[in-house]
Amino acid sequence: MISGLWNGISGLDTFEKALSSQSNNVTNSNTIGHKSDRISFADMMYQSGYGKGVAVQSIQKDFSQGGLKITNNDLDIAIEGKGFFIVNDPLTGEEFYTRAGNFKVGADGTLQTVDNKTVYGSSTVLSNIVSSDGTTEFNSNYNVSITSKQISATDYVESINAKATDFTQTAQDSGVSGSGFKDRSSKISDIRAMITNYNEKLELFVSNPNAASTAPVSQQTQISFNAFLADLQNDGDFVEVNINGETIREYFDTDTQTTMNLFADKISSVTGLTASVDNTGLVTIDSLIPGKDYNIKEAAINDSAPLITETISPLSGSGRAMVDGARDALKTALEAADAKLLEMTHTIGNSNAALTGIGELQLRLDNLNISENVFGNLSVEGGVIYAKDGDNKFLVGKLETAYFTNPGGLNPQGNNLYSATNETGDRLNASNVNNLVGGSIELSNTDLGEGLVDMMVYQRAFEASSKSITTSDEFLKTAIQLKK
Repeated sequence: MISGLWNGISGLDTFEKALSSQSNNVTNSNTIGHKSDRISFADMMYQSGYGKGVAVQSIQKDFSQGGLKITNNDLDIAIEGKGFFIVNDPLTGEEFYTRAGNFKVGADGTLQTVDNKTVYGSSTVLSNIVSSDGTTEFNSNYNVSITSKQISATDYVESINAKATDFTQTAQDSGVSGSGFKDRSSKISDIRAMITNYNEKLELFVSNPNAASTAPVSQQTQISFNAFLADLQNDGDFVEVNINGETIREYFDTDTQTTMNLFADKISSVTGLTASVDNTGLVTIDSLIPGKDYNIKEAAINDSAPLITETISPLSGSGRAMVDGARDALKTALEAADAKLLEMTHTIGNSNAALTGIGELQLRLDNLNISENVFGNLSVEGGVIYAKDGDNKFLVGKLETAYFTNPGGLNPQGNNLYSATNETGDRLNASNVNNLVGGSIELSNTDLGEGLVDMMVYQRAFEASSKSITTSDEFLKTAIQLKK
């Protein structure tokens, strides 16, 4: 009878804990990233041998995947798979781990949890900058968007962004007739063609960022009119050449040299070309666009055809050198139009296996010395954070996640936070065992139906334990009465 009392008491204590654990699961069924508790029971034998009872063997966190909910909030990130976000308490410096990815931007521009913990990750590095005038930040003067590309390679991710000042307002006629003369309209056409070429080369690089790096080569063609200049003396005489199916013709004007100079100027008006002529009648045509092939043929003075030679053949190039060549040509053309170019490349390596050097993620463009604008429109793509400002999309950071060989050893700290213990094992980089989904949150993994059923079972078990106590009490009461 006494053992029955102890059995009942152990049941009351155990199922009170079970009810508390399961009610906590049910209560947090809508808590972002909540991981439910799983309770296990064990029987026990009293040393006296007079009775048995029940005890809580363990209460462990169930770290199985919760469902994902699409929120379309820019700073909601869900972990699909193993791992935890790494956060830091700025007041104590202590590191914690969480599955709750409903983040915000703090007053200082850093990425934070809703309870003001700093979210850790890898910060962007300005790996390259090309500037016409030493400017290192996009400002209101750079109002012409040139390009914005995002590159994902084996070892790194990066963004390349370029802007220019308004070349249509600054371009003017320049140069000497017969030696690279360019009018305003031709300069503008050249720049637009080079912007297209630069973006095409960037697209090729984006599609294969691991390609070998080979510099492009610009075409150069020479035409020797020396043997036929004597035929260019009178009104009606002409000099001509066909370039990409278009005939460029100049009729006699004043004298032979003046005519040849004006002929070279007409060739220079062809988009992407510049031409010069010397006093022997040798015309040199240079492509301003690296790698572009111009079909130059049918050169003539009246009916006489001079020799055309291609002294330098075009080469498209490959890899980063191909892009750099296209960009440098564009920069030269912009500066010839009294305009300026600013290109920034921001990079984050993918090889941070040991999670070394991680820290706070700054999201303000002005704090990152990228733009005088404070914030861009943020987005998260596979854990990589971008800020879009107008037509430009900048790489600003990368979230890092960690997992443990024994996640059950993590110590719950409340607010969806966990701390590492000696039982968790080594902290490992989780980038290869999860996928970070932007615009989504992970829901609690509590099964509401199962939780409610378990609560009813525990309640009935609690009542049964209570009944065993009252029954044992009645037996004792009867025994006492018999003794009297």
